[in-house]
Parts: sequence; C-alpha cells; structure tokens
Amino acid sequence: MSGVKSTIKSKDTEEWIDIVFTRPIGYCWALLFQRLGVHPNVVTVLSMVLGAAAGVCFFFSPATSPRHWFLINVIGMLLLVWANFYDSCDGQLARMTGKTTQLGRILDGAAGDIWYFFIYWAVVLRMWNEFIPFTHLRWAWIGLLIGLFDGFVVHTRQCRLADYYRGLHLFFSRGATGEIDNYEQQKALYESTPWRGNIIWKFFLMTYVNYTHEQEKATPQFQRLLRRLRERYGTVIPQSFCDRFRKLSFRILWCTNALTFNQRAIGLYLACLLNLPWLLFVVEIIYLGCVYFYMKWYHEGFCRRLAEEV
Repeated sequence: MSGVKSTIKSKDTEEWIDIVFTRPIGYCWALLFQRLGVHPNVVTVLSMVLGAAAGVCFFFSPATSPRHWFLINVIGMLLLVWANFYDSCDGQLARMTGKTTQLGRILDGAAGDIWYFFIYWAVVLRMWNEFIPFTHLRWAWIGLLIGLFDGFVVHTRQCRLADYYRGLHLFFSRGATGEIDNYEQQKALYESTPWRGNIIWKFFLMTYVNYTHEQEKATPQFQRLLRRLRERYGTVIPQSFCDRFRKLSFRILWCTNALTFNQRAIGLYLACLLNLPWLLFVVEIIYLGCVYFYMKWYHEGFCRRLAEEV
C-alpha cells in the first residue's frame, strides 16, 4: 500500500472507494505500463476509447435488443469502470515516471468529456421513442434538448468548478507554492505558441484557455481573495493562512467528489439497468445541481470572509 500512497495527489481529495478500490487497481496497471515503457498520455487515450465504447453499450434497451440488453449494459458498466482505472492509472504513472506534462493534464481533463459525450448521445437515442412517464408523448426532441442542456451546461459547469476547487485545496495544502493555472498565463502561452508544427497542441491550449477563464468567472470571491493575498504577501503566503483555507475547503470536498465520477456513474448505472434512462438527467440536473450550488455558495462565502480579513 505504501507504493499506492506515493502516487496519490492527496488523501484529502480521495473518496474511500477510490482509496480502497480504484487507486490500488490503477497502481497495478501503472506498474505494468511502467515496465512496458508506455507513456501516461497513451493510457489517457486508452481510457477515452474504453469510455466511448461503454457509452455505445448504454444505448441498448429491451426495445432494441430484447434478449441481450441487460448483459450489454453490464458490459458497458465494466468498460466504464475499466476506463476509470486507466484515468487513475495515467496520473499515477506520470508521478511514478516523472512524465507529468501540461498536455497530460489537458488530456486527462478531456477524457471524462469524451466518455460522457458518447454516454449522453446513447441515453438520448435510447429514450427517443419511449414515452415520457405518465404521458402519451415520446421523449424524441425533448429528450435531445434535455441531454444537450445536461451535457453542455450542467455537467460541464459542475465538473469544471469541482476540478478547480480540488486544485485550490491541493495548492493551499502544499503551502501555496508556485502558481495556480490561470487565464492570463494560459492565454499568453497560447498566443506565444506558433501554429506551425503545433496544431494539436494549439487546439488543446485553446480549449484550456477557455476552461481556466470560465473557472475564474465562476469564482469572483476567490479571485478577490487571491489578489489581496498577492498584494500583501507576494508569492509566500503564511502557512497559518494555508492551514485555515485547507480546513474550510475540506468541508466541501465531498461535493467535488460527488460532481466528478463515482456518484454520477452510480446514477448512470441505475438509470440503464432499471431501464429508466431519463433518471440519469434527473440525478445530474436536480440532485447534482443542488450539490453544485451548495458547493459554490459555501466556497465563495468563506473566500469573501477571508478576503475581508486579509
């Protein structure tokens, strides 16, 4: 277990299921890939392929495959769990081999988006000809609109902010050394990188510039706090303040975990195995939506109080 612990970013940010299940299995894969000389970014791409294949499996229902739909859905679950092992493995492998790169971070963040792009389309198509509960109306275009809203608005905002808050927690847990990825920094990197010979890298940078910009727009009180800290302390923030921030931030880490994978995946599995595909959107828009707004309200609230004291 000591080897596994050395590849975990922080125990604070891990759910128990990840500590006892996902991380140990991911570590075993990392050991294998290390021996084979596989680059962490290759593992990330493999996780994208597995997640996309899982999404296709969730399309099947009693209407499209009366005899085998349940088995195909279970296969989809197993593929998504496998993809999640690789999503854990790539970061562990990068830390073990020292091959941590900016591209790796961007790919890692994009992996989940690829999974859910295929998952949402599969669920929408699965619902298409089914009736809306207690009505004689089919989901059809209504289901498509709900799926697009969930995927491009709800899911994106939830994961983006949860990722940012976990990153901030790690930043202050490590003594607030270095810099937090920010919009101006990433924009300057994008503009200074030539297109020639860097087309793929420029594309990823473009998406990451927007990603960091949206994170900062969603957290005005934290940005205010950070500016005041820089004005007063420069790049050396007192450890006492870091400890206080970490203690306050720790109270909502359960929210960040809920909004990333495990609870979202449980909602997906229940929706598909019970053949109630619309249940996925209920879980994500209503339940996880409430978690998101509570998380943001709490975090912005304590950042506002801290900024007033600095």
